[in-house]
Amino acid sequence: ETEEDIEELKEFLKFAKFERMGAFAYSNEDGTYAAEAYEDNVPEDVKQERLNDIMAVQQTISAEINQKKIGQKLKVMIDRVEGENFVGRTQFDSPEVDPEVLIPLDTKGVKIGQFYTAEIVDATDFDLYGK
Repeated sequence: ETEEDIEELKEFLKFAKFERMGAFAYSNEDGTYAAEAYEDNVPEDVKQERLNDIMAVQQTISAEINQKKIGQKLKVMIDRVEGENFVGRTQFDSPEVDPEVLIPLDTKGVKIGQFYTAEIVDATDFDLYGK
């Protein structure tokens, strides 16, 4: 890939505005056409820098999308307790990879493994805060 390829990808991300997106630095996978037909000539530090740039674009998009969720009521499943919060996820999110919904521990009657309706009261780049 070239710098132009990366710039084109960043422009596409800004256009598409994915709600959720993950990316990884390229690595050869044995037995694939790419590994056998192409030389991996991009240094690891350049791969990491490009990945960081792409994820920074996505972080901005995610923050904008999450801000629009403030005031919404979402169905949330509580997965665990972490620090001062119950940690859950909406019905649209997978555990460990998608945004989480943090709800204060002092919320009465909340049990791990149960679904609740949470009002989103704040948001960051990748997490939502509910009550």
